[in-house]
Amino acid sequence: MPLEAGLLEILACPACHAPLSDRTAADTPELICTGKDCGLAYPVRDGIPVLLVDEARHPA
Repeated sequence: MPLEAGLLEILACPACHAPLSDRTAADTPELICTGKDCGLAYPVRDGIPVLLVDEARHPA
């Protein structure tokens, strides 16, 4: 399920405040931090971004 139009424009990484980009890998949607040193991946569950650093993963 895609995020609501315009939502991605106002969301930012809670760790470094960089913009986020959306990605769906293996049918698992997530938001990826575009920060140069951060790069955390936040899950999207039932169309709702979970922007908790404790829930984020470090992409390989």
